Amino acid sequence: MTDARTEILARVREALAGSAVELPETSAPRDLAPVATPEVVDLFAERVADYRAVVERCGAEELEGRIAAALPAGGRVVVPPGLSVQVPEAIVDDGTLTAAELDRIAAVVTEARVGIAETGTIVLDHAPDQGRRAISLVPDTHICVIREDQVVPDVPDAIGVLDPARPQTWISGPSATSDIELDRVEGVHGPRTLHVLVVAGKR
Repeated sequence: MTDARTEILARVREALAGSAVELPETSAPRDLAPVATPEVVDLFAERVADYRAVVERCGAEELEGRIAAALPAGGRVVVPPGLSVQVPEAIVDDGTLTAAELDRIAAVVTEARVGIAETGTIVLDHAPDQGRRAISLVPDTHICVIREDQVVPDVPDAIGVLDPARPQTWISGPSATSDIELDRVEGVHGPRTLHVLVVAGKR
């Protein structure tokens, strides 16, 4: 546990002294994820689609073809260095592309760390198969690959498998805002199109 977490829990325990509420001494292990049942994966796909994202289910043998079909015609695509699937003619990000250069790229293909069924949220922790945050935020289309066994029921389950020391990006649908006269505008501060490929099997 970090010093900050230890201090916070100590203060909470002090405030709860004499009550029946008990707090754990340590955090839950982060390598034990709930088993993704078919119902949980179905709910995840449904909730992601509710956010106006495109959701496709496929097998591992179909993945490369599905990615190719989802890419914008004629546009350049960038991928993180650790992507586990081949994307022909893609630019492999080496960290030197500027925001202006990324803005001229039509699409990015990444994988994900975890998907949350209850909220329809995808979480990236920017491991090599996901790349740095900029490549998932600047191009207009984000194609995200997630395996069924990476889907968990709810937020506490996701927190249990995430490393708090790593940077995280939580994505619930395409970038959108309704701040101006409650009119929904997409693509203001991130990809206008989110295309999620839910792949059968394990990561």
